[in-house]
Amino acid sequence: MKKKTQSILIALLLLLGLALVVIPNGMRFTGFLFLGAAALWVTGLLLRRWAKTCRPALWLYRLFLAGTALVLVLLVSIETVVVFRGEADNSAVPVDAVIVLGAGVNGETPSAALWSRIRASADYLEKHPDVPVVLSGGQGPGEAVTEAEAMRRALWTNSESRNARYLLEDRSTSTAENFRFSKEILEDYGIDTQTAVIAVVTNDFHCFRAHLIAQRQGLHIVDVPAELPWWWLTANYYVREAFAVVKTALFDW
Repeated sequence: MKKKTQSILIALLLLLGLALVVIPNGMRFTGFLFLGAAALWVTGLLLRRWAKTCRPALWLYRLFLAGTALVLVLLVSIETVVVFRGEADNSAVPVDAVIVLGAGVNGETPSAALWSRIRASADYLEKHPDVPVVLSGGQGPGEAVTEAEAMRRALWTNSESRNARYLLEDRSTSTAENFRFSKEILEDYGIDTQTAVIAVVTNDFHCFRAHLIAQRQGLHIVDVPAELPWWWLTANYYVREAFAVVKTALFDW
């Protein structure tokens, strides 16, 4: 590739990355990814130039290429598994309970991610009208109500029997806490979480990691994936999720 073409592509990556980071659009991670890709590209070019001057530099350049290739293969492999898990359809599987995982709330208004989970859970609960439902999510920065309360308001109906099955878990600040506290609520409700099959409603990109965390807490779950309304936002979260899976595998125990 010619130097001029490379320079133009690197500049485009930098400009696009900065735009996505600075302009509020829900795609900051993709912006940082573009900036990182540009930095990686420049580093590779500098190392290749240095590699022409001495043998140690040549070995360092080769190590850089090998490391980059290894990371890419790892991320693509993880991404493949994440996408596969997010396309599962478990709507016909009998369950003993449902957990709806919270997502961001803007003031009192559910975010796009949370609205997609609310819609998916509403559809799923129509087919499973007799199981208890834990609405799980605490209150974070910029949230005027808990995520659990935002879901409760959106799912509330005129049927007292339907409304009575909503159990609020409003303390959690992470997916691990979602499951830990929801597990306690279900056990208090009379559900044997050692043997129960639990449906978990979350976004499609989040299903694999949620499954991993739930298994670590001894829960047997089936995924109920919720789709975001915009493909570009979905792509952003899917890419981000590959890195989040690595973090969870290494640190979230």
